[in-house]
Amino acid sequence: MTTRTLLDVRRIYLEPAAAELPRGQEVLARWPDAERVEVASHWRIPELAGDEANAARWVRIKTEALVLGVKKSLTARPNGRSSDFVAPSTANGCAMACAYCYVPRRKGFSNPVTVFANIEQITRYTARHVARQGVKQVPDQVDPQAWVYDIGENSDCSVDARLSDNVHDLVALFRGLPTAKASFATKHVNRDLLDWDPQGRTRVRFSLMPDSDSRLLDVRTDRVADRIAAVDDFVAAGYEVHVNLSPVVVRDGWLRDWAQLLDDLAAGTGDAFKAQAAAEVILLTHNADLHEVNLRWHPKAEQLLWTPATQEAKRSQTGGDNVRYRTGFKGARVRELTDLIAERTPWLRVRYAF
Repeated sequence: MTTRTLLDVRRIYLEPAAAELPRGQEVLARWPDAERVEVASHWRIPELAGDEANAARWVRIKTEALVLGVKKSLTARPNGRSSDFVAPSTANGCAMACAYCYVPRRKGFSNPVTVFANIEQITRYTARHVARQGVKQVPDQVDPQAWVYDIGENSDCSVDARLSDNVHDLVALFRGLPTAKASFATKHVNRDLLDWDPQGRTRVRFSLMPDSDSRLLDVRTDRVADRIAAVDDFVAAGYEVHVNLSPVVVRDGWLRDWAQLLDDLAAGTGDAFKAQAAAEVILLTHNADLHEVNLRWHPKAEQLLWTPATQEAKRSQTGGDNVRYRTGFKGARVRELTDLIAERTPWLRVRYAF
């Protein structure tokens, strides 16, 4: 997908304080012809969120709208699965439109990218937090030596890097932090990142699923084959590269298609990747409100995502009311997939599966 197709910014909603900061001024200069709309807060702007009518123009909003704000609360939240901590975000929302995405569950009916302009404050806080941790004494499944910070929990950093230099600044920050690593998952191949010299201190997790699922569910993302094709280049550029096998959607023929994906990953990557490869396996979670929104703009996706006969209520770590595959049913599917991984890609270490 071309940058022009993904992002054609025509309207920028901005907090006045963000526009006064150097990073805010840089972002505004990238789109000098965009309409500027001042807002009191970057959060839940009525035109973008909270209006069910927006579901019909979801993709258009993501393409044309950009929000510029200031990150008010700076915290590094403990995680323990994908990372040790979730760093304070430098962006929120996404130009892509994956049908299962959890961000709009909290942000409203559309979630265009919000860029936070106070990057210097965010990087200073993150560096101080890393320093307070000292050296990691006990190896764990996140990383044997480094404290790992997820820098893209609420956005896709590869897309964010097309909007501002925030992600570049974070990669540069962690390059100089010998006890820590940055980490982010992505469905977009941004080859500008190959010139950033991360020196092994940033972990890129390419999200993968069978192509037939991705074409239906991963709206506005790069094709799975293109993500696999980028893996070796990112390894050669100095990134640690893992894969996210997620979300795993259980449907007729699902294991057959996952076997093909694993074979494609094995054939499309070299020894350098395989020597350091690891995977996260995450079965689908969904949400009743998002289900209702999707029915308005992408009902075909819900034929795979909304399966009450195999799903049950789940309270997420962040307090959301979601649905997941039923206990027992889910455990059996996890075992089937991890057994398949051991058979088809024995070099691919599964860091965790749930």
